[in-house]
Amino acid sequence: MTALHDLGVAELARALAAREVSSDELVTHLLARIDSQSRLGAFLQIDAEGAHAAARAADARRAAGDTAPLLGVPMAHKDIFVTVDAPTTAGSKMLAGYRSPFDATVIARLKAAGTISLGKLNCDEFAMGSGNENSAYGPALNPWDLGRVPGGSSGGSAAAVAARLVPAATGTDTGGSIRQPAAFTGVTGIKPTYGVCSRYGMIAFASSLDQAGPLARSAEDCALLLSAMSGFDERDSTSAERAPQDFHAQMLQARAGASAARPLEGLRIGLPKEFFPATLAADVNGALRAALSELEKLGATLVDVSLPRTELSIPVYYIIAPAEASSNLSRFDGVKFGHRAAQYTDLLDMYKKTRAEGFGAEVKRRIMIGTYVLSHGYYDAYYLQAQKLRRMIADDFQRCFADCDLIAGPVAPSVAWKLGEQGDDPVKAYLADIFTLPASLAGLPGMSLPAGFGEHGMPVGLQLIGNYFAEGPLLHAAHAFQQATDWHRRSPT
Repeated sequence: MTALHDLGVAELARALAAREVSSDELVTHLLARIDSQSRLGAFLQIDAEGAHAAARAADARRAAGDTAPLLGVPMAHKDIFVTVDAPTTAGSKMLAGYRSPFDATVIARLKAAGTISLGKLNCDEFAMGSGNENSAYGPALNPWDLGRVPGGSSGGSAAAVAARLVPAATGTDTGGSIRQPAAFTGVTGIKPTYGVCSRYGMIAFASSLDQAGPLARSAEDCALLLSAMSGFDERDSTSAERAPQDFHAQMLQARAGASAARPLEGLRIGLPKEFFPATLAADVNGALRAALSELEKLGATLVDVSLPRTELSIPVYYIIAPAEASSNLSRFDGVKFGHRAAQYTDLLDMYKKTRAEGFGAEVKRRIMIGTYVLSHGYYDAYYLQAQKLRRMIADDFQRCFADCDLIAGPVAPSVAWKLGEQGDDPVKAYLADIFTLPASLAGLPGMSLPAGFGEHGMPVGLQLIGNYFAEGPLLHAAHAFQQATDWHRRSPT
């Protein structure tokens, strides 16, 4: 018999609907498992009492005839979303113990859908990082190898799902922070089109790039969660004004209308030559080529395309994102909320000491970079030029989509690296974002799905990128791949 913790969101939803298990039983089982795996550092806060209360309420709703698909399904949330029921730290000393008076829209919508929150998950401080080593509360560890990073910044979310502590978790993706951790830990994650999920109540890093999304076992699980999380929100000025989408129904409908043997018949998948450089690790390349062959067997046609400005995405991103971070993080000054220095002589001294004490090294580094590129005399040379190149990167994608429906490639140039391996050279971590940054800068949807294993038995992720609001086709292609493979069912425990 399959253990409860090995069931994904869709499987748990079916088990709950059939009354094979209660939500309260699920919560009890998963809390025990979380406690037994505490060395992973995935959780920053656990709300056992609140989870049991919510589970009992969900069981009562189901007994009364409520058939909401996610009703009673446990999950956990990246500690970048503000929550009424638990502290929100954003992985920083600056917000130690902070409690929000409201829930982020994404959290409120998942609550309304009936999901149960087990707690808050570790992340790089203010979502700035690629390994979860920048958290003020210690790193999360990769369940496949405790000496390696789980990716970042949504490292706690990915580690918790991979270790089967929760069936699903929320994450955020600014430059790859859902896709890269998903790839490093062998789970599925999707970053939707910018504006599909509300940013209200999501602590801002780079406002023109930040986007929420789910991490889970499968594309089907992600479709269920994204349907609940997404939708227009008038409190977010960048929210896309679109009718509510049922991504799960769209995915199933596409599957039903396709050939059983070749469900991807007619789908054109572009392979940018820039995504397969000679420097791509051989183990990653091998796993990806095998995955692409599987997509061909399912009916897809592989098309050679080009994204010529791919290499420019790193300097463009690391100008725009720090610039926006510099502006967004100016609110953390010790005046209204968050950490305040204990001793100071005047207001300016309080600002300086508060920010010096509260922010970690990587956050300070990005604030300084951002302040510099926005300063008088440098704004035009750096920030304005970066924005022009950003538009050109987006245009490159549109030229590609004239010849293909989806784009495929690696998520990262290598498998997960060892803890501390890049600590002395942050630029190494920046360079590892080369394949995720272009879609983020263009605001396109992208996802990572397990596609095999590389060196040291570490997972490799396949990245799929779609055109604007093409989450449905993305999820359909990923679901078809996962129906034909079992990489997403592999677990480290």
